[in-house]
Amino acid sequence: MVELEDLKDPFQPKPFYEISQLKSFDEAFEREQATQELNESNEQNTVSEEGGEEQEEEAVPLTLEERENKDYLKSLFEILILMGKQNIPLDGHNIDELPEGIFTSDNFQALLEYRINAGDELLRKRFEMTAVNLEYCSKTQQKQMLEICESCIREETLREVRDSHFFSIVTDEVVDIAGEEHLPVLVRFVDDSHNLREEFIGFLPYEADPEILAVKFHTTITEKWGLNMEYCRGQAYIVSSGFASKMKVVATRLLEKYPQAVYTLCSSCALNIWLAKSVPVVGVSIALGTIEEVYCLFNQSPQLLVELDNTISVLFQNNEQKGNQLKEICRSQWTGRHDAFEVLVDLMQALVLCLDAVGNDSSVRWNNFIAGRAFVLSSALTDFDFIVTIVILKNVLSFTRAFGKNLQGQTSDVFFAASSLTAVLHSLNEVMENIEVYHEFWFEEATNLATKLDVQIKLPGKFRRSRQGNLNSELTSENYYKEVLSVPTVEHIIQELKDIFSEQHLKALKCLSLVPSVMGQLKFNTSEEHHADMYKNDLPNPDTLSAELHCWRIKWKHRGKDIELPATIYEALHLPDIKFFPNVYALLKVLCILPVMKVENEKYEIGRKRLKAYLKNTLTEQRFNGGHLH
Repeated sequence: MVELEDLKDPFQPKPFYEISQLKSFDEAFEREQATQELNESNEQNTVSEEGGEEQEEEAVPLTLEERENKDYLKSLFEILILMGKQNIPLDGHNIDELPEGIFTSDNFQALLEYRINAGDELLRKRFEMTAVNLEYCSKTQQKQMLEICESCIREETLREVRDSHFFSIVTDEVVDIAGEEHLPVLVRFVDDSHNLREEFIGFLPYEADPEILAVKFHTTITEKWGLNMEYCRGQAYIVSSGFASKMKVVATRLLEKYPQAVYTLCSSCALNIWLAKSVPVVGVSIALGTIEEVYCLFNQSPQLLVELDNTISVLFQNNEQKGNQLKEICRSQWTGRHDAFEVLVDLMQALVLCLDAVGNDSSVRWNNFIAGRAFVLSSALTDFDFIVTIVILKNVLSFTRAFGKNLQGQTSDVFFAASSLTAVLHSLNEVMENIEVYHEFWFEEATNLATKLDVQIKLPGKFRRSRQGNLNSELTSENYYKEVLSVPTVEHIIQELKDIFSEQHLKALKCLSLVPSVMGQLKFNTSEEHHADMYKNDLPNPDTLSAELHCWRIKWKHRGKDIELPATIYEALHLPDIKFFPNVYALLKVLCILPVMKVENEKYEIGRKRLKAYLKNTLTEQRFNGGHLH
C-alpha cells in the first residue's frame, strides 16, 4: 500500500472547510498539472549563459503504478474531505456504547466500503489484494492524511491573513487532547471581499508556567505560523476557571512587545461569565464547574428536561408567566447568559427538587449514570458554600450586566457602552466602600435561599477541618464569606474592568462613531480624528484624514431621504463607494477585527463552530492537535 509521506508532490489537498474553496478534485489536479507543465516548459527553455550546455532533462511522466497511486489517494481524500464538510467524525461508535459481541467499523471505513460498493473499481481492485483481517485504511494512514490536510488548510488561511495585513488573536477554553491540555487558537481578519472572518488555525500545548506559555505562544504565532505581530491589533482569551491569571500574563507580555495588540473581551463570551471565570477564589471555580455539570446533565437528556418542566410548573403555578420563561431558558445555553446567576438563583429550588426525585427514584425509569449524577449534583447544589457563592456573584455582577449586554449588542450599543464604563466603576467602588452593608444584604438573601432548600448555614467543612477545632468563636459565617468571597470578588472585578477596558481600548471603541448610524445618533457632531490617532500609522494617507472624515460626515448628513444609514461596520465596508474613502476603510477594517466586535455574518464565524463540533463529536483520547478537518 502506498506510503503517505511522499504524498505532497503528486497531490496537494486544498482547504476544505469552506466548500467554495475546493470545487472538485479534478479541478485541483488540472491546476497542479498545468503548473507542472509550465515549470517543465520553463526548464526546457533554460540554457546556460554560454549557451553550450544541454537543456535540463524533461520531467519523467508518471508510470501506470504512480498514476494508480495518485487516483487511489484522490479517492481517499475525497472521502476525508466529505467527512470534514459534513462534520462527521472519523471514528464511529465508542466501543462502550455497543452491545457485547457487536462490531461496527468506524465512519471512514464505512464510507470506503460504500464507495467500493457504489462502483469505485480502483478502490475495489486495491482492497481485493488486502488481507481480510486488515482495515482498508489504517488509523496511522488516516492521521497522516489529516496532518497533510491540516497543513494545507492552515497555510491557506494564514496566506489570507498575511494578505489582509491586520489581524487579531483569540483563544478559546483549554481542551483535553489525548490527555494533554491545549489552547485552541483562532485568528480574526477582513478578507478580500471585505468580510470579517474568524478562523481556527491550530492548537497550542498549554504550559503551567505563564512566562513559558507567553514565549511559546509568541514563537508559534511568529515563527511556526509566520504572522507578523506588528500587524496584530487585538487579543482576547476565553478561559476556563483557574486559567485566567495565566492568560493575563500572556496578554501583558504581548502588549509590552506590541502596544497596539489591544487586550479586549471576546464577543462570543458574555462579560459577566468572563468576569466570573477570572475571579481568583477557589469556591467560585468550584461553583462554576458545578453549574456547567448541571447544565450538561439536563442538556443530554430530554426526559430530564421534561421532569424539570413539571417541577417548575408546580413551583410556579401562581406565576405561570415566570414559569414558562424559566422553561424556555432551560432549553437554551443559559450558562452563557449575562444574567446566568440570576437565572440559577430562580431555578435553584426546581433543580434541587428535580435532581432529588431522579436520584432517589427506586424504579428503573432512569439509568444508573443519570441517577448517580443527579444524586451527586443535588448534594453539590445544597452545599451552603455553593449557595452563598452564586448569590454573591449574582449581586456583584448585576452592576455589570447591562454594560456587558450592550457590548454584545448593535454597533451603537457598543459605542455608547464605552461611555458608561465610568458609571459602572463608580457604582462598584461605592459597593467596595460600603461592603459591610452590601454583604449583609447578600448574605441574608443566601440564608433565605438555604432555608427554603433546608440547607444548614455553616462554615465550609474544609475550613473547619483546617482549624482542627481552634475556631475563633467570634468568626461567623457572615464575616467569613465577606472576607473570603465578597471583598476579593468586588476588588477583582473592579481591577479586571480597568485592565480589559484600557484607555487604548476605549479610544478604539470611540472610533465606532465612524459608522454612519452612530454618527446620526450623535447629530453628526463627532470627532474621530482625536480617537483615530492611535491608528495613524495604519492609514494609507494619514495627512488627508481630517478632510476625508469631513467628507464622510457630509456624505451621510446630506444623504437622500430614502437612504438608510449603515448600522454596522459590515454594512459600511460593503458600500460601493467605500474605495473613495481609503482612510475610513482602513479604520473600519482595523476596528472590525477587534475581538470585542461581534461577527455580523454568522457564516464567517464557521471556524469556531466547526471547532466546537469537532470537540463535541470526538473523544478526548481520539483527538489530535490538528482539528482543522472539522
